[in-house]
Amino acid sequence: MSAADEDTLPQEDDGFEEMESSGSDEDDMEGDGQTGDGEEKVYVPGLQALQPGEELEMDRSAYRMYHECQTGAPCLSFDVVRDGEGEGREQFPLSLVLCAGTQADTALSNRLIVMRMHNLHGTDKEKDENESSDEESDEEEEDEDNKPQLELAMMPHYGGINRVRVTQRGEQALAAVWSEKGQVEIFDLRPQLEAVHNSSAMSAFIKQQKEATPLFSFTGHMSEGFAIDWSPKVPGRLVSGDCKKNIHVWEPQEGGTWKIDQRPFSSHSKSVEDLQWSHTEATVFASCSVDQSIRIWDIRAPPNSMLSANEAHSSDINVISWNRTEPFILSGGDDGLLKVWDLRQFQSGRPVASFKQHSAPVTSVQWSPADSSVFAAAGADDVVSQWDLSVESCDEGGQAEGLKQLPPQLLFLHQGQKEVKELHWHPQIPGVLISTALSGFNIFRTISV
Repeated sequence: MSAADEDTLPQEDDGFEEMESSGSDEDDMEGDGQTGDGEEKVYVPGLQALQPGEELEMDRSAYRMYHECQTGAPCLSFDVVRDGEGEGREQFPLSLVLCAGTQADTALSNRLIVMRMHNLHGTDKEKDENESSDEESDEEEEDEDNKPQLELAMMPHYGGINRVRVTQRGEQALAAVWSEKGQVEIFDLRPQLEAVHNSSAMSAFIKQQKEATPLFSFTGHMSEGFAIDWSPKVPGRLVSGDCKKNIHVWEPQEGGTWKIDQRPFSSHSKSVEDLQWSHTEATVFASCSVDQSIRIWDIRAPPNSMLSANEAHSSDINVISWNRTEPFILSGGDDGLLKVWDLRQFQSGRPVASFKQHSAPVTSVQWSPADSSVFAAAGADDVVSQWDLSVESCDEGGQAEGLKQLPPQLLFLHQGQKEVKELHWHPQIPGVLISTALSGFNIFRTISV
């Protein structure tokens, strides 16, 4: 592994390790719980508790791919960096590139990280635990070839990073960073991207090791914040929101700068928690807030929201996601609810679907880029859920008792991480989810998607 800072590096030699299925505390919706007498049964998170002596064992057959990694200090936010490896790729081994920001114990210990994970094989590459020792020794060399790899290019960043979002503008890969300093900064990721793809570039990068210098920074927000999103329609257009309820729109200018209207969009009465641009209309974005409302804005109009769903949740609304092809917005709140809003009926104030599967605040939601009816969510209950709205109720005969209580649209429940903070589908690798938590990253694809 190539990396820049020993103080934030994991102890493993390669910085990237496979999960062991035996004795782990991971499980999926159809995983097996072992009782003391050896009887197998289905464990459904949120509907039952483990009894004394029971352990959860991960069912690897429920995953097409599963890997995990750590970066030292936890990353509360990350984004996927699009690469040149092709669209819709599913052939193993796979590779992917992420940009993440740490929340370390001290402001000086934080890093803006670009990580490249490669040589990622599917679960069918795992050895059967029942193989003989002779077979194991014969396959040691093959196992070494299948070992996943991780390269980290880390730049010191003063202050914990609240949220990271990445976009491409011309030849530049840009990261927008909200930090506890109360500033939004824009960074050019090209030196880090070169380092994770080239060993000599990595050596030069490590030797330089200077603090991250932004291309541009905005200090006009009155406090720190978390909400930020790049426009998918206009390269370089950005929107950012803070904990004092103000939203600012950034317009890209020539020469790598941005023009920011000092008049904030400020219809919310409390902290703006998340922002999402429309994927079809270049001037429209949505916001959600601690004030329990979701609002739709048009930057061509005066800085007041066009549409609003008040009391959309019964408590803070933490996250939203705008469907790429359909007029739907997905929201998740402190009430643990997931709600789907049809923008054609938005002013009715009623969602077209509502699900209560998470037993704690929802911390992340995202529609699948490959299937407009599929989405994923994460919660403070340490569960990642996968859903498909196209699934209808069917005959429940033969289902285990616990599964009958689950909504038919629920595809999969993934566990094992502690305090899941954010998840993203990979836009170029169908079905692959990446999630970050206090315990590190999971990179996986289930058999359900």
